[in-house]
Order: sequence, then C-alpha cells, then structure tokens
Amino acid sequence: MSPLPFLARHARWLMLIGLTFGIAVPDVAHLVRPWLSELVAVMLFTAALRIGPRAALGAARHLRGNLGATLAFQLIAPLALAALMAPFGLLDSPAALAVILMLAAAPLASSPNLTLMVGGDPGPALRLLILGMLVLPLTTLPVFALLPALGGATGILGTALKLLVVILLATGIAFALRPWLLPDPGPRALAQLDGASALLMTVIVLALTSEIRPALLERPGELLAWLALAFVANLGPQVLVGWALARTGRREGLEALAMIAGNRNIGLFLVALPTGVTDPLLLFIGCYQVPMFLTPLLMAPLYRRFARIAAARAGLGIAGERGITGAGNGDRNAPDCNSPVRHAAQCRR
Repeated sequence: MSPLPFLARHARWLMLIGLTFGIAVPDVAHLVRPWLSELVAVMLFTAALRIGPRAALGAARHLRGNLGATLAFQLIAPLALAALMAPFGLLDSPAALAVILMLAAAPLASSPNLTLMVGGDPGPALRLLILGMLVLPLTTLPVFALLPALGGATGILGTALKLLVVILLATGIAFALRPWLLPDPGPRALAQLDGASALLMTVIVLALTSEIRPALLERPGELLAWLALAFVANLGPQVLVGWALARTGRREGLEALAMIAGNRNIGLFLVALPTGVTDPLLLFIGCYQVPMFLTPLLMAPLYRRFARIAAARAGLGIAGERGITGAGNGDRNAPDCNSPVRHAAQCRR
C-alpha cells in the first residue's frame, strides 16, 4: 500500500517535522540546495497535474480580477509601504528593505499546494502564480526605483524570465498529460498527488532554513527579532486579506488570495541583486520559511472561519469544512452535491 495518502492526511505535521529537521541539521541543506530548482519544477508539475487545465486556467472573466489582485499585491502594496517608510528615512534599513522586497515578489511556487492544504481551491492560486511571474519584470521597475541601493531592476529580469519558463513548462507538460494520466481522477488518485506534494514541500524546506541554527547559537536576540518580523510579514497579510474578503461575502478564491498575500518568492531576489544588499537579508529569508511552512497548521482553522463568515455574509448559511484529503472530500475542485452552499449550479447539470 502506498504511503502517500497517509502523508496527505498528515501533511501539516509532515511539514512541521521537515522544518524542525532542517533547522536542527543545517548540513542537510547542502545536499538538497543544488536540486532546489528541479524540486520546485516537479512540485509545480504535481500541482498542475492535480488541478488540471480547466480549473487552473478558469474562465476569461477571471482575468481582470486576477490582474487587479496581482497588481495590488506586487505593485501597490510595496509602493505604499515604501511611501510610509520614506519620510522616516527607513528605506535603507534591512527590515524595511526585507518586507518591501517580500511584497514586491511573485507568489510562492508552492502557493497552490499551500492553498490546497488549508482546504481551498488551488486553481486560482496557480492562475495568480503564472500571472504574477508574467508581470514581475514590469512591477519591480517602479518599486526598485524607490530603492536606489538596489541599483535598478535589470538584474531581476533574466531571473524572472527563467522562472517563468520553468513554470510554463512544468504546468504545460502537466496539462498535456492530464487527459492520459488522470482523465477522471477519483479520491484515491488525488490523495496520491496530495501526498507527493506534501513530501516535495517537506524536502524543499530543508534547503531554506540553514541560516537559522547558526543565528540561534550565536545571536539569538537578532534571530528572535527577524523571526517576529517574518511572522508579521507572512501571517499579517493573510489575516488582513482573508478577513476583508470574508466581510464582503467573497467566497470564491478566498483562500488563494489570502495565501498569496503573505507567501511570496523573496528568494528570487537572491540571485539577481548584489550580495551587499542581500547578505543582511539572508536571516530574514530563513526565518520567513517558518511561518510559510507552518501556515497549513496555524491558519487552517482561521481559513475555515473566514469561509463560514463569507458564506453567512452572502446569505448562503454556514459553509462546511474540508479535510486535507479523503474519500468524501479529497477533490477540492469537485462539486459537493450534498451541500446547499457550494457548486449548486454544477450539481444541477
């Protein structure tokens, strides 16, 4: 019997174990880090294969809303923070620079997987990921213009285009193979893919936390400060966006939008910006992995609460809860015909 469904059911705890192991044994990062790009590509392939092209691409009516959300996250948010920091002369501080760069980054490559783990539809997250990478070369230009220490955005263009090619290839191949490999996936097949995604994310975290243990031993006060900033920068936007969408009765894509608000690919800037700029940020980037990979464990109950609030605001009653996987509700893209709340139109077909 395959262990993957078991890993899918315990994905949140598996990621916690991986996070703890990565911090306790930083030498493992040296084994995993050279394969990080390949692991991200395989993870994207697995997520796209699980979602399928129809759910991932969505209808044309989603394009305007997705573009608006992308510009709000990657352009308006970092510009607004920079405008707030500038009068106080804080733009050159490592903390302000770290958060501004985080907000300016594209969505995390594992955003669809994280969205799935908190019970949301990963399709909108994948659409926002692809769109965010497409516009990243343009959205970084005005943000970098306010940060003269970065020396312009030219260095990020090649890296952004490279990542975009990886994303398009991984998702394109998965979409092409989906009709042959998974023409009509059932709960068992989806549980296998969920388990594979959880395992991949656990391995990836090992390569991203190597800076934490040395800081814990040598400068614990600095580590705690960066860790607190990382939790606020990651979980704060998730709570704010999730609460705002729930209060307006917006249920569709709630988890994906809130997840992406706080989970960004700040590591992208490590290979594009001068080391003199990025070296002071390495500890923040390492600390940022902690709330990122704890999100499914910490935030899942809050996301379920947001879903119930959104359903009640929309006058639809109380929305049911979703598990990580299982025979009853393993496919988050399938209509729940036992619920009067979700997918009623699909169930009437």
